[in-house]
Amino acid sequence: MKKSLSTLRLLALLEGISFLVLLCIAMPLKYYFDKPDSVKIVGMAHGILFVLYTVNLLIIHLKLKWNIGKTFGAFIASFIPFGTFYADKKWFRG
Repeated sequence: MKKSLSTLRLLALLEGISFLVLLCIAMPLKYYFDKPDSVKIVGMAHGILFVLYTVNLLIIHLKLKWNIGKTFGAFIASFIPFGTFYADKKWFRG
């Protein structure tokens, strides 16, 4: 169980960082400096991490029998900048 939560915490950290890099670095590079390749690269990495985070969250929900509110909150957190960091602090620390 502890290993599963550690994996979720790592994915939450990486997903959160990739989201911030996408929003704060790659998007400005694309729109202000006409460098669309940055969004392609960071966007792909973020997409993969988002899927891994979501799948792992579902696995944790089933393994640890989390209530739907906690799982849904952790899912919604991935759409908010710094949200996965909050979710880690509130729900993922075992």
